[in-house]
Amino acid sequence: MKKLLFILTAVLLVFNCYAQQNEKFNGLDMNLGNLSKLSDAQSRSISPENFTGEKGKGGMADPEKDKGKRNVANAAGAARELGQGWKVNPYILIKPGETITIAEMEGPGAVQHIWMTPTGNWRLSILRIYWDDETTPSVEAPVGAFFGMGWNAYAPINSLPVTVNPGSAFNCYWKMPFRKKCRITMENIDDREMSLYYQVDYTLTKVPDNEGYFHAQFRKSTPKDNSVYTILDGVKGKGQYVGVYMGLDINNNGWWGEGEIKFYMDGDSKFATIVGTGTEDYFCGSYDFDTRHKLATSTDDVNYTEFSTAYTGLPQVIRGDGHYQIRQRFGLYRWHIQDPIRFEKDLKVTIQDLGWKSGGRYLAQHSDIISVAFWYQAGLHGEYPKLPSKDELEIN
Repeated sequence: MKKLLFILTAVLLVFNCYAQQNEKFNGLDMNLGNLSKLSDAQSRSISPENFTGEKGKGGMADPEKDKGKRNVANAAGAARELGQGWKVNPYILIKPGETITIAEMEGPGAVQHIWMTPTGNWRLSILRIYWDDETTPSVEAPVGAFFGMGWNAYAPINSLPVTVNPGSAFNCYWKMPFRKKCRITMENIDDREMSLYYQVDYTLTKVPDNEGYFHAQFRKSTPKDNSVYTILDGVKGKGQYVGVYMGLDINNNGWWGEGEIKFYMDGDSKFATIVGTGTEDYFCGSYDFDTRHKLATSTDDVNYTEFSTAYTGLPQVIRGDGHYQIRQRFGLYRWHIQDPIRFEKDLKVTIQDLGWKSGGRYLAQHSDIISVAFWYQAGLHGEYPKLPSKDELEIN
């Protein structure tokens, strides 16, 4: 009997290996190692030149027949001598207070890349993404903060899931699977009209049952907050936290990055399961992000060192110009791609706002902080904090 069970087990293992090797590649999880694999996945793309992403429906705007039609032929004048099929509608215009659905697609499938270059104030353009039939967004954040540019100023980012390229080209490669449909909107809460060039690249393919939904949540501190900043809270269900963008505006002189990050998961109460050792440590830096302090002969030689790598970076150090830009601010990111923080039931993430004061003592700070937390989870998300008002977002 034991011998028979052993033989049956061996046969099942061989069969499963054979089935896995011969299972059709669904076109997701792309890397150099599988780039040569053929797939039945269908590539599609949505842009102002093809709002639906339908096959054979791109670049159909006519500069003569569609002239004067808003967001149908915005560049009709420039294309008037070339005609249909040329660059007739490469961008859209979004009026003050207007929300436009920039992409809508039916699944199953996954968004694989988003590129855009919005004009105006990046803190006052709100990106939202809805999965399947949900009525509240799984992604809600100012577009600048979502792409790591929370201070409305350009800096290059060269990471795996997010790149920001000259002169203001936002790109993300976060994998965003959906089963029924996906809807992406942009709201302009500024009092000026904005233009938006964009492209959403996606694939229509089978989505495995174990794929979670992508989420991103924006938060902002207020002057009344204590010195423990909440990055993420209220997450229920099974999933994994995959990163954060943080922007810090420090309200005191001196080094500001001593605060420890804490991950409370699966019923943790007073004490967290995962605790870091400092802010610059969590963002994978050290010694105040300064490569020169040991060789410095005066305080003039000490400075922050910007960096941008695959998983972490300090791409933005806004030093001020002594005129209207008077504050020193910082923008950092940390992606948990090789080390996602997995949770089974719930998750809360906080970081201490901590610096130094006299006598070698820690200083509990009250900095102005913004953040976007990124995670995947199964099922529906909980309630998000209400997005700050235009006036609150404008303070930077």
